[in-house]
Amino acid sequence: MLPEATGSWTKGEARHLLNRAGFGGSPEDVVKFHALGREKAVEFLLMPEERIETFPLPKWADLAVAMEEVGDAMAERMKMRREMRDMTPAEAEKAKKMAGKEQRMEQRRHAIEAQGWWFRRMLVTKAPLREKMTLFWHDHFATSVQKVKQPVLMMNQNELFREHATGNFRELTQKVVRDPAMMLYLDTQRSSKENPNENFAREVMELFTLGEGNYTEEDVKEAARAFTGYRLNRLNGDVTQSRNAWDGGEKSIFGNTGKFNGTDVVKLIFKKERCAEFMAEKLWEYFAYENPSTEAVKALGKTLRDADYEIAPVLREIFLSKEFYGEKAVGTQIKCPVQYLVQMLKEMEMNEPPIGFPIYGQAQLGQVLFMPPNVAGWDWGKAWVNTNTLLTRYNLAGNLTKGSFDEGMGGGKMRQAFRDRMKNRGGKTGAEPVFSEIANVVVRNDTEALVDGLIARFISLPIPEKARQSFLEYAESKKGISFTDKELGELCHLMMSTPYYQLC
Repeated sequence: MLPEATGSWTKGEARHLLNRAGFGGSPEDVVKFHALGREKAVEFLLMPEERIETFPLPKWADLAVAMEEVGDAMAERMKMRREMRDMTPAEAEKAKKMAGKEQRMEQRRHAIEAQGWWFRRMLVTKAPLREKMTLFWHDHFATSVQKVKQPVLMMNQNELFREHATGNFRELTQKVVRDPAMMLYLDTQRSSKENPNENFAREVMELFTLGEGNYTEEDVKEAARAFTGYRLNRLNGDVTQSRNAWDGGEKSIFGNTGKFNGTDVVKLIFKKERCAEFMAEKLWEYFAYENPSTEAVKALGKTLRDADYEIAPVLREIFLSKEFYGEKAVGTQIKCPVQYLVQMLKEMEMNEPPIGFPIYGQAQLGQVLFMPPNVAGWDWGKAWVNTNTLLTRYNLAGNLTKGSFDEGMGGGKMRQAFRDRMKNRGGKTGAEPVFSEIANVVVRNDTEALVDGLIARFISLPIPEKARQSFLEYAESKKGISFTDKELGELCHLMMSTPYYQLC
């Protein structure tokens, strides 16, 4: 096992754990979390009291309802085809385009609603690790609604990730290889013995379970034969294996020979020692830091194998380890866009984001939920920031702290769409910061206490005294007779517009 953390459990360590295993929180959240003690805090994360059903899916995301609507839509298309027989070619083409446009608009509305639903869940959940792991699996088993085209399938895959968030990696993998959204994304529903999908077999080994270089090309070809024949019923979401399309012949995979199917292939993969180490390394990099030592990877890999691929024991070992609270880990991770947006709202004590803020912010910063760029997921770390995205982060923080998000959205159709939604909601733009919760009148009259309190709220690491002095000087220059919400918002924005704030 990894060496365990010893000594006192500090508020700084509590905040670090809350940032990494969740999406951060307000100073009050950190105090409550710290009061649990290290071991109980970790168990609180791993064994949350909040039930998954606390956040019901939108009605359209209920698979039974959605599949019934698919059936209705197919009946409507058949009716339209009959009617098109009496139309001129031009009229028929126009009707066809109109029907397709309406379907795409509905899918887009559902995709946007799904993104907002998940973002808000991350913001207010009492089970932060569950949502952080759901995001991990979404990146690990990446699929995009842009290709899948059916948001209902993406939402049901999202629930699958949530149900298995800290559960069994092998069981989740077995379900994912037959998940409808994954099948559509990687085209496995058309894989047959005449034309096996080698790309899918390669991704299962390279990206999902073993990593590059831990299989042969022959393993890929033979596994592709085993994965043939899976078929998706678009009317009800059921997945079956067609005996006629499945290659039932003998295959040789990792030195084993048999009439394997896809389930057998996954079982064979999980017998390889590298599988546990592959996942252990990925979990460590997600929660701690990149490029862990070989010893750490082997220790966590052994924990995962000994736990029969249950994820929770590995996470417990990571969160209780000395190294997790060391210099290489604390305050060294660049916040991914979703982390940045959710954590900023939490630190501003906003349980409701301004209307349009989650979707617009994700699009501008390069991480849109349900839309990873490819099957390998997002590039992390330094890839999140460049000159443009840093400026956008600063602008988003400024618009939020000034309560002027709408003015910062720019022009175009996206802005107009959000304006229309605001109008439909009575013209309200959504939540704004309540600065009295961030700093009361007494604190505002003490510049040093105010600045130090905001630094503790927004910045994970001790900052250089020179940076602290610059905040103090700015605060003094803005103080005037009284420190109003406007000046307080400007001071918050200044701190958020530093390199320190991009780290957690």
